Amino acid sequence: MSQRFSESLKELNRTPWQACTQHRFINEMFAGTLDDAVLHRYLVQDYQFINQFVALLGAAIASADHFAPRVTLSQFAAMITSDENTYFIRSFDALGVAESDRHLPQLSLPTVQFQALMLEAARSQKYANCLAVLCVAEGLYLDAFDRDGAVLPPRFEHAEWIHLHANDFFRGFVGWLRAELDRVGEGLDPQARADAADFFARAVALEQNFFDHVYAV
Repeated sequence: MSQRFSESLKELNRTPWQACTQHRFINEMFAGTLDDAVLHRYLVQDYQFINQFVALLGAAIASADHFAPRVTLSQFAAMITSDENTYFIRSFDALGVAESDRHLPQLSLPTVQFQALMLEAARSQKYANCLAVLCVAEGLYLDAFDRDGAVLPPRFEHAEWIHLHANDFFRGFVGWLRAELDRVGEGLDPQARADAADFFARAVALEQNFFDHVYAV
């Protein structure tokens, strides 16, 4: 049996993928030793993805080839704009993040580049391109945070971020994303498959840059 499209893309990008899922940031969050200044920088920048990320979900909904995937993507969009958004606000309060940094921070280069990639995928109006970026943005976090037997750290800023990316709903959604990319990928011509693979690869590289840059002062 030939390798599934989503698996082949992960394999092609195995080195940067593993660099993310085993990153210092992830390990320190699990250990509860993540420096507040690092978490502050991470959350401030990551919060700036939500607007463009929801737009990417909207583009995936619009370009999907039938109704069922639109329902699944809409349900996930509802979670992003509720539970995850609330986590950011509560964490900003706990970390004393200024209003200016919550809404109009100076954007780092990896943030700007990832926003641009999401916008590019959305504007392509191609379902496979949107799925490729979503498979990285969500699948990479599942692989990083879903650790068997892991004990959650005591602070909610760490524990809830882990739980948001390691629960049955999220596991189901990522599994669906990967299966959906596999399904759509079967019908793509070689150029369209190459385009989706390019979006996937660029997304993984930018995720690694994003994790790295929150330690650079």
